[in-house]
Amino acid sequence: MMEFSLWDIVRNLITGLQWTVGLSLTAFLLGGIVGLLVLAARIGRFPWLQKAMKGYIELFQGTPLLMQLFLVFFGISLLGVDVPAWLAAAIGLTLFTSAYLAEIWRGCVEAIPKGQWEASSSLAMTWVEQMRYVVLPQALRIAIAPTVGFSVQVVKGTSVASIIGFAELTKTGGMLANATFKPFLVFGLVAIGYFILCYPLSHFAARLERKFHGSAH
Repeated sequence: MMEFSLWDIVRNLITGLQWTVGLSLTAFLLGGIVGLLVLAARIGRFPWLQKAMKGYIELFQGTPLLMQLFLVFFGISLLGVDVPAWLAAAIGLTLFTSAYLAEIWRGCVEAIPKGQWEASSSLAMTWVEQMRYVVLPQALRIAIAPTVGFSVQVVKGTSVASIIGFAELTKTGGMLANATFKPFLVFGLVAIGYFILCYPLSHFAARLERKFHGSAH
């Protein structure tokens, strides 16, 4: 049986941690782009598009992330396309993230007083101009804290990708636990890894919320 030193375990977990960070950034950035498109359609002036995007959001919020990853990974494979685990994980998490971010941002847009819409409308601004110059700059200030806070959920959500074989932190920890017969040590280090990633984000989001909430009074 191969012997693993503490450094061997930590070194392999750091590699898994890097994949977790990469997947989190990919899902968050691409999910943000898709989320903006969903948001635009959700609050736009086409009722049929609003309903379609509402259904999109409810679908991803109302089903487990694990099921979504399974459907992406095995569903695309049924079409005869070989999908690597990392790509399936990226697609699944991007769709999941986009739905939640779109809903978070919709709430921030709707938090803008109606007087702002009416004032900009009286200046003969188009809907796009109202959004660009009046509504979105104010909504962005409200959205920063919950958006950063949601990034913690994205990081923790990457652990589900281990079920389809993507070797991020949790999957790497599982393989090391089986190889070393030291599950308490390995998963203790895995938990520390997630804490190192998530605690600064949670703390930063709390600081932003206090800052913007305080400046709003």
